[in-house]
Amino acid sequence: MIVDCAIYRHGLRTEGPEDLSDALQEARAAGGFVWIGLHEPSEREFALVTEEFGLHPLAVEDALKAHQRPKLEVYDDSLFMVLKPVVYEPESDTVSAGEVMVFVGDGFAVTVRHGEGSPLAAVRRRLEEEPEMLGKGPTSVLYAIADATVDHYLDVATELQTDLEELEAEVFSPDGGGSRHTASRIYTFKRQVLEFRRATGPLAPPLTRLSGTGALGGGVAFVDDKARPFFRDVNDHLTRVNESVEGLDRLVSDILSAHLAQMSVRQNDDMRKISAWAAMAAVPTMIAGIYGMNFDHMPELHWMWSYPAVIAVMAVLEVLLYRLFKRRGWM
Repeated sequence: MIVDCAIYRHGLRTEGPEDLSDALQEARAAGGFVWIGLHEPSEREFALVTEEFGLHPLAVEDALKAHQRPKLEVYDDSLFMVLKPVVYEPESDTVSAGEVMVFVGDGFAVTVRHGEGSPLAAVRRRLEEEPEMLGKGPTSVLYAIADATVDHYLDVATELQTDLEELEAEVFSPDGGGSRHTASRIYTFKRQVLEFRRATGPLAPPLTRLSGTGALGGGVAFVDDKARPFFRDVNDHLTRVNESVEGLDRLVSDILSAHLAQMSVRQNDDMRKISAWAAMAAVPTMIAGIYGMNFDHMPELHWMWSYPAVIAVMAVLEVLLYRLFKRRGWM
């Protein structure tokens, strides 16, 4: 469905005609551009937009099916970019990603949003408050969406860092690290970091290209060259995010290794305690087993003090073994 459609002239909004072809012609004639926002359009709904704006069929297919990696494609009549805004849900401590596809061409910008997260209404309102930025044409839409997406990445990275510190405190607590749910929590957190990484990592090459830096630097069709400094700023923020994600991934792997090491040490301690008690139980068992055999010639059986002597020997041996194991830390 079409969420919003407006024509922007000299950085100011004017409502466009209902007919998309008329809106595009009017925007081009006035030296402005038309911005159409759609939310999860069907193939039939998107067909009209495709026809009027001459969008490439491959990009249209990606926009309809979604589930794309962040990327930048330049076609003859338009530019196509995919971004994956991320939403952090504090109730469940989970990360979920939506998708925003942006088409930029001569006199138009078309945005296609998938998922309940990543609404673009706030981005549009903020951009409309900056006429100077809107005056740069459809490039301003691409920049504003990329900037809002990456800025929210920073917020999500901060939330994940807080969760990681709580998880770290639990693992290294005197008794919390032995919980049977700790390993599953660590693994779940690692999956959230991986989901976050899938959104942030692939976005670096497209932003590098738009900012005009690196091996892919150079002019990009349908993007105003004066916008390069703005894209460089977004790219710098994304670099910080990716560094933070790398740090989170390394730390959670280290925490998992530490937790497994702790569990191994605890199991070794338990096995030593069990072995010590088994050794102590073996001494009286052995002595009792000897005297339980039916031999005729066992002189001490007829001695009056034989029973107390055997019990005394067992007790002395048990005490010696207990002190030995205690000194070695087995008990």
